Amino acid sequence: MIPDMAESPGINIKVPHPARVYDYWLGGKDNFAADRRAAEEAIEIFPKAVESARSCRAFLSRVVRYLTAEAGIRQFLDLGSGLPSVQNVHEVAQSIAPECRVVYVDNDPVVLLHAKALLDSSAEGATGYILADIRDPDIILGEAAETLDFGQPVAVMMLAVLHFITDDQDPAGIIRTLMAAVSPASYLAIGHHTADLYPELREFARRMSELNPDFPATLRDRQQVADLFTGLDLVPPGVAQISKWRPESGADAQAAAALWGGVARKP
Repeated sequence: MIPDMAESPGINIKVPHPARVYDYWLGGKDNFAADRRAAEEAIEIFPKAVESARSCRAFLSRVVRYLTAEAGIRQFLDLGSGLPSVQNVHEVAQSIAPECRVVYVDNDPVVLLHAKALLDSSAEGATGYILADIRDPDIILGEAAETLDFGQPVAVMMLAVLHFITDDQDPAGIIRTLMAAVSPASYLAIGHHTADLYPELREFARRMSELNPDFPATLRDRQQVADLFTGLDLVPPGVAQISKWRPESGADAQAAAALWGGVARKP
């Protein structure tokens, strides 16, 4: 499949893409030589990169289980979804409530190709796939409305993606636009890279930004991440290292994770 994708419009195999680098860290095979070189260089700078990526995936699963089983959410908008892996949003959600509807959004054509080929919804639910950039929330909302009913609660998922939004691109404004479009009792979930927990993330971010200038990394501290939830009600334990957010095992809690994360409800 990879050689065919290399010829697809919009796919540049010579420049590493974050979704494909992340895929490599998770043990996937849907990546190119440039992605693998970048991923290995990142590991040299930040040896816990793979463990952190896996911890982020485990955080996603815990968040979706909480939202589905405890908060009663049946619709999800997953922004910056990345390449299909194990325990994708719809798989976790539909294992609890088969009628769940999920829309995946990413700006890498490789992600879209794989999502359409590999991510099968339950018969009772639905999945949608949008090739778009989270800096265009109005476009995303318009297309997502084909699958999701914004008159009913929606969980907006933004895990390991907001660090690609610079301050002058107004991440808080993007969030306000998205959350204004969803009904009360909707939720926002964020996982955001930070240097608070591992200072070597600063060099990691600098080098990854050099390798692909289209994705400059902006690390934010705990207070800056907390500020992204302004106007929403944070679910306990609030903003925490993602491995410490409602861990389900000792291994979860002790995993290295270079991200702050949290979940909040729209009043």
